[in-house]
Amino acid sequence: MSVNIPRSLKKRVVVVGGGFAGLELVNRFKKSDFQVVLIDQNNFHQFLPLIYQVASAGLEPSSISFPFRKLFHNRKDFYFRMAEVRGVNAERKILQTSIGKLHYDYLILAAGSVSNFFGNKSIEEKAIPMKTMQEALGLRSTLLSNFERALTCATQEERDELLNIVIVGGGATGVEIAGALSEMKRFVFPKDYPDMSPDLLNIHLVEASSRLLGGMSEKSSANAAKYLQKMGVHIMLNTRLEEYENNTAKLSDGSSISTRSLIWVSGVSASPIKYIDGDHLGRGKRIIVNEYNAVKGLQDVFCIGDQCIQMTDSKYPNGHPQLAQVAIQQARNLAENIKHKESNKGLTPFKYKDYGSMATVGRKKAVADLGKCNVGGWTAWAMWLVVHLKSILGVRNKIIVLLNWMWNYITYDKSLRFIFYAKKTHAIKEREQADATTHLGENLFDPNLDESKFQ
Repeated sequence: MSVNIPRSLKKRVVVVGGGFAGLELVNRFKKSDFQVVLIDQNNFHQFLPLIYQVASAGLEPSSISFPFRKLFHNRKDFYFRMAEVRGVNAERKILQTSIGKLHYDYLILAAGSVSNFFGNKSIEEKAIPMKTMQEALGLRSTLLSNFERALTCATQEERDELLNIVIVGGGATGVEIAGALSEMKRFVFPKDYPDMSPDLLNIHLVEASSRLLGGMSEKSSANAAKYLQKMGVHIMLNTRLEEYENNTAKLSDGSSISTRSLIWVSGVSASPIKYIDGDHLGRGKRIIVNEYNAVKGLQDVFCIGDQCIQMTDSKYPNGHPQLAQVAIQQARNLAENIKHKESNKGLTPFKYKDYGSMATVGRKKAVADLGKCNVGGWTAWAMWLVVHLKSILGVRNKIIVLLNWMWNYITYDKSLRFIFYAKKTHAIKEREQADATTHLGENLFDPNLDESKFQ
């Protein structure tokens, strides 16, 4: 296989990852004097703030997923390749991917983060993460399948396992999925399963710290907990998940919950890049960068978004929060700095401007921190709707999402309750096997490596 990108007199900027950071960066190089290459393991951008609504059958994946080729069609000097990154040789400026090797002039790592299971293999193998669109769809099918099976199970023990949902992690994602599932229990469950009491469905939210939404104000945290408790969610603070075996979640307080639906949203770590490790990594395996988002000791290699940690701002000594706004602002600043570097202009250090944070809990219930102002209830919910609707790409998608929200609000119903089981075709298996073995026998640091065949 070959990357198959023609050489150009223009300098080449290679962006790894098409999330908020990567997408913003690519857009900032539109009509520039660079050849831009975007590499991502998917062929689409996914709007992660609303992924929980896909998992809870509130939105279709197509409403918050945007194909890269459609976003950048008719764009000159731009190339997209669907591939996985295998390693970096910064000395030779070579990027190793699953489809071949690629030379770069500037490399920007923006591959985001992955679920962090903190080394607990039993949880990693059996829990349901919710970090990607594929995982959200898997969670949706699992929950709906469990509801169907609960109607026909033979024992009360089995029914409890099928109808107990345990969410591990009390951050924004955990709070939002708990609220969405609670509304499904209240409004959808009685209609779809009239011969099964909704009281049988139990939603547990487990958080290791002393409060929910640790990154937000104490007032917003308290409001979120109050809303969820009124919605029937069982909140367990200062409690850790110790083990998950035999469909049983064992907790640090000695209790246990029988469940076949363990949703893991308890933490993330940076997506790993081979040969960028050791002293280059900080907390959460995030790549350490300076005030210009440059990776120390690696020439013309930069990192932005969730994948990096920048400890140059006294206000954020442990790095900036892993939020979309941080990623977008870093991308804007870095794009300008690369352009300035080419024209021998001075560089601008990154300075994060905090526009606030928010989380939705359910219908007319949300919390928002806007500077020193803490807003809750209907006002925060309306603000959340406007901000997220504005951030979605494309007029068509904005309209579809708005219509879905309006329909759900008026009818108290979610109409996307389909169960799909993924089955890999022979062609997909062959492609994955080929990708897994491509170029793995070659050493990026071999002094005899023939670079003439690279693109």
